[in-house]
Amino acid sequence: MKVEGSCHCGAITFEAEIDAATVTLCHCTDCQKLTGTAFRTTVPAPVQTFVLRSGTPKTYIKRTAESGRPRIQAFCGDCGTPIYACAVQDPVTYGIRVGTLAQRKQLHPARQIWCRSALPWAKVEGLPQRETE
Repeated sequence: MKVEGSCHCGAITFEAEIDAATVTLCHCTDCQKLTGTAFRTTVPAPVQTFVLRSGTPKTYIKRTAESGRPRIQAFCGDCGTPIYACAVQDPVTYGIRVGTLAQRKQLHPARQIWCRSALPWAKVEGLPQRETE
């Protein structure tokens, strides 16, 4: 599925190809802090399909993710909107933040991960759960 997205202020715009069946809710403590809420909703996009139309995201490297792997967090330097996350070296996919996508209403979560860190009221009943990832 082709998707288009942007940050809140419109300085960064992009497009990508995604598989709508791979939308994930992440309850890890990093995602809670980076979003300022209970979980983050992402969908992977192969790096070769992700195209920036305008702007350049600012990046921050989170070096102590629970998985032990450093991750790049890309966001708009003007409005602060999170755009994606990816591996530091040789990323295969960008974890696009679903809230930035024009097609977000069509994207339903298929699973939830890092449920051991979930806030007690935040798990989605009936959606497959994994304690870690």
